[in-house]
Amino acid sequence: MPKNIKKRHLMDYSIFIPYLILCVVGLIMVYSSTSYLLLAQGLNPAKSVINQTVFWILSLIVIGIMYKMKIDVFKNEKLVQLAIVVTASLLVIAYLFFKPVNGAKGWIDLGFLSIQPAELLKIVLIWYLALTLSKRQETIATDFMPTMKRPLWLVMGLIVAVAIMPDFGNAAVLTLLVLILLLASGVDYTLSFKIGASGILLSILAIQGMNLFGKTVLPKSMQYIYKRFAIYQNPFIDEFDTGHQMVNGYYAMFNGGLFGRGLGNSIEKKGFLKEAQTDYIFAIVVEELGLIVSMMILGLLIFMIARIILVGVRSRDPFNSLICYGVGSMLLIQIFVNLGGITGIIPLTGITFPFLSQGGSSLLVLSIGIGLVLNVSANEKRKRLMSYYNG
Repeated sequence: MPKNIKKRHLMDYSIFIPYLILCVVGLIMVYSSTSYLLLAQGLNPAKSVINQTVFWILSLIVIGIMYKMKIDVFKNEKLVQLAIVVTASLLVIAYLFFKPVNGAKGWIDLGFLSIQPAELLKIVLIWYLALTLSKRQETIATDFMPTMKRPLWLVMGLIVAVAIMPDFGNAAVLTLLVLILLLASGVDYTLSFKIGASGILLSILAIQGMNLFGKTVLPKSMQYIYKRFAIYQNPFIDEFDTGHQMVNGYYAMFNGGLFGRGLGNSIEKKGFLKEAQTDYIFAIVVEELGLIVSMMILGLLIFMIARIILVGVRSRDPFNSLICYGVGSMLLIQIFVNLGGITGIIPLTGITFPFLSQGGSSLLVLSIGIGLVLNVSANEKRKRLMSYYNG
């Protein structure tokens, strides 16, 4: 292998360039969706986009650092165990010492900085499971439960902790993420089917159990969850209360049509659609840029996910493969949950749209995932080059 080939020469631009484009589009849409209300409140109209830009610059620095690191660093069990302890501690701190945001105690608000530990947990679980499953490849298909008993108890405990917040949106994303990684690990498919079927059945029973004998049994702090399930199929029956967000999201997408009203010309962001810059950012994209441009943005994101998964398929190292499957699945699940919520396919969950929604924690975590994948891609390219030149 030629000595003049550096790691920067192995950069996977088919992943990195879409990431840059999506982040720039995200900054534009954060400014467009927040500037009107900030100006109306007498604040700097660029306040939100400045905060988001700071997180993006930090994210680029993190990607650079992670890309330069040797992939073997991420195979250190003590390091991943430390990450789990830190994340679990942040979850406890958020729950015990900070006020709830939108009904969930999932935020650590330091004034100048807000951290959502549940977002960090996504990438930590991908890392932990990728390492754990890759080291148990010989026994995972034949002796799954004895092999994975302790790791699964730990993972389930962390997901339950997120659900207690209560943050059922992120808990659902984490659960799906774990199931996908288990399916990709080489576990027996009959066992996977049993686990999946049991999960679906328990979910249905839990949802129905929320409304025993016509009365909601959930505590007041959690009754909004059942209301979301009760209203999502037809939000117009309660247009001015529980269904308000979904109805105005529909109006936003209808207003946009094929070609949009023009950048900055959204009607719904002017107080009609609350938190337009987070959960409903894609509805604002459709309203301002139109369905055609929105589908192009979505297509670019799907292309990037496909490239990430392809890197995983081509990887010879199980750890590398599982990292790519995990990051690709995380992005795909968030797209499905977010778009499913705003279109009425599934209930609203509060999950942000990748790279476009305002949210420093989300952007940073997604960028960490991209940094890991870029490192894996470079590592696999180097292996193939060494194999080629060594005959």
